[in-house]
Amino acid sequence: MAIQKYDVIVVGVGGMGSATVYQLAKRGKKVLGIEQFQIAHELGSSHGLSRIIRLAYHEGPEYVAFGKRAYELWGTLQAEMGEKILHITGSVHAGLPESSGFQNTLGACIDQNIPHQIFTSSELHKKFPGYQLPDDMMAVFQEDGGFLVPEKCIEGHVKLATQWGAQVHEGERVIHWEPVDSGVKIITDQAEYYADALVFTAGAWAGKLIPELESIAVPERQVVAWFEPSNIEMFSPANFPVFIITSDEEEYYGFPAFGVPGYKVGKFHHVGEISDPDNLDRDFRQEDEEMLRSFTRNHFPAAEGKMLRMVVCMFTNSPDHNFVIGLHQEYPQVSYAAGFSGHGFKFCSTVGEVMADLAEYREPSNDISIFSPSRFH
Repeated sequence: MAIQKYDVIVVGVGGMGSATVYQLAKRGKKVLGIEQFQIAHELGSSHGLSRIIRLAYHEGPEYVAFGKRAYELWGTLQAEMGEKILHITGSVHAGLPESSGFQNTLGACIDQNIPHQIFTSSELHKKFPGYQLPDDMMAVFQEDGGFLVPEKCIEGHVKLATQWGAQVHEGERVIHWEPVDSGVKIITDQAEYYADALVFTAGAWAGKLIPELESIAVPERQVVAWFEPSNIEMFSPANFPVFIITSDEEEYYGFPAFGVPGYKVGKFHHVGEISDPDNLDRDFRQEDEEMLRSFTRNHFPAAEGKMLRMVVCMFTNSPDHNFVIGLHQEYPQVSYAAGFSGHGFKFCSTVGEVMADLAEYREPSNDISIFSPSRFH
């Protein structure tokens, strides 16, 4: 069988990979996306019906420019699809006034001239009745925040990419890759390919495909749950902004009812359980529910009804929880994006643009210096 040749092969067609395939196809490249499962599957990190997008970025002001570009690109995708994937609800980041989450979010808004408002707990409750935070908490409200529909984002990127000539193979697993001259040979469980450039956007499986990422892109079991509110209207997208709340030095995040008739909540890094993505415990545990229910009881008591749904997914964490994006240290024809540490999906559209640049030009048009893999060497 003859080796099939491409300009670029993208391994992993989830949030980041689908955006990369889309960007490359839009540029006229002969591109192949290889996905070991199905498009928009529930076995990785790019599902769950809603994903937060926000400009008030407490993780670091460097992300704000990255985020502004993401909004532009999501808007373009939404227009091209003719289907709504970005829902603006506003975003709340709350905590005690001295908490790092509140202070860093406020600082990012001020430094980046992002319009925002500051509310006391009672003021927030008056504006959004579903919020009943402890009296000593303060909140930064940013009206541009909201959520993306991850499955539709992925499906939209892939559909448009294939319309522009990309090939996307589902249910095919990469088992070996190696540099060949200035290109790369890829062997899967079904075929053998050659490409001028290879991009890895494999999420929790990155460390299994690229040895240098094994210790800096570490999978972790994550859980989100949906609870039934006593008044669903209070938790509708029109009345309930997405949130991140710092409580007892832990951070929780949540969403209005969308897709499931309940409020959705998760805790960043859940219980810190390192996992093998091929052997992830996807079973329901009582302690998973109680952790999220206890938080809900203390911050959104009107939402503490029966649990409607629970989903297990994964974060893939870098040591400093910043992204890992760059060229392979030995083979510049190979690039990767990994270690998104639970706050990456909103940036998929921008990451796709960056990875297309790395594959085509070996350098990005965006500033990604803070994401350089060299910081760990």
